[in-house]
Amino acid sequence: MKVLIIGGGIGGLTAALCLHGAGMEVVVCESVPEIKPLGVGINLLPHSMRVLSRVGLLERIAEHAVETAELSYFNKFGQRFWSEPRGQFAGYKWPQFSVHRGVLQYILFDAVRETLGPDAVRTNHHLDHFEQNDEGVVAHFVDRATGEMIHEERADLLVGADGINSVVRQQLYPDEGPPIYSENVLYRGTTMMPPFLAGNVMAMIGSMQQKMVVYPIAKPDVDGRVLTNWVGNLNEGQSTLTARDWNREADKDRLLDLYKTWQFDWLDVPQMMAGSGKVYEFPMSDRNPLDRWTFGRVTLLGDAAHPMYPIGSNGASQAILDADALTRALTSTTDPLDALTAYDRERVPATAKVVLQNRAKGPDQILDLMEARFPTGFEKHEIPHDELAEVMDHYKRVAGFDVQSLNQLT
Repeated sequence: MKVLIIGGGIGGLTAALCLHGAGMEVVVCESVPEIKPLGVGINLLPHSMRVLSRVGLLERIAEHAVETAELSYFNKFGQRFWSEPRGQFAGYKWPQFSVHRGVLQYILFDAVRETLGPDAVRTNHHLDHFEQNDEGVVAHFVDRATGEMIHEERADLLVGADGINSVVRQQLYPDEGPPIYSENVLYRGTTMMPPFLAGNVMAMIGSMQQKMVVYPIAKPDVDGRVLTNWVGNLNEGQSTLTARDWNREADKDRLLDLYKTWQFDWLDVPQMMAGSGKVYEFPMSDRNPLDRWTFGRVTLLGDAAHPMYPIGSNGASQAILDADALTRALTSTTDPLDALTAYDRERVPATAKVVLQNRAKGPDQILDLMEARFPTGFEKHEIPHDELAEVMDHYKRVAGFDVQSLNQLT
């Protein structure tokens, strides 16, 4: 069976490795002329590392990533009100990693070329449209810069893993319209700096009105400094940004002014921001969950299927779970159409829950809970530990990584 994957991102490349490992012929077509290590930080939760471990990438990722040991929440005054161990430190069979998104993509890209061959990923192949019949699928590709038709590829199945602005999804749902803007804008940067706290902590600070996420994404350099990823989240209301503005440079001076009082004994936020190079802004957007991804021999995966707010560290992890589920479905039956139906049946409702939970602030709702109750700070005895624990545990169950259920898998 030949599977054509549209999109060479994290989900598409993981699917290529999983499907090839199950004995299928796989071709990946990517729109950009060259795959580059773009982006900033990303988190890989234990359920996704289970999948990546099974395709032999645990040691490669561990070599370049930080194994996250703890997730901690703080108010805007730097007071910690929640902390929990993560990954193997929390008893999971698999670790949780924080890593540069571009580094992870290159690890996957190299693994695909090594395993499937150097021509398995075809760059500068922008999907124009596809056709299908009882015999298979034909995809037509253009050079994105010129619009010239350059290639057509035949396959038994086509998987759209081409992101939030998916061409595959647009052909399946031509009247859907653009992504939905949340009225929150994300400001992202990286800074080489001394480690904070224990050096392997992911920190969530503030409230959903003004938030900061900070975590290291690489090993220390010879001077002991670490590349630290930070994401400011501001509720900006209506914005001139669109969902395609992923890499527009932001006004760093404005951000420094907004965060100027966030100087804690464990982290100086404005100093961290000032030490960054360029800072980029883009709108936090998603799409409404779909009732189905599969139409005949064509289906969706990753952000093409379920773009979600980057809350709870689940975007890339859910795409990796899609790849695993698709492979299991295709190896469980000889009829590929039945397999894609089974894939839909498993993943469409599961990811819809995560999309909607992230719209409801996911685990980060505890930031707003504490801000609403203690706007001027709190005493330790006032922290509602049981209430916070229920929020955090509920999200793990929804997103599929509660430790008891996950550890039952192999």
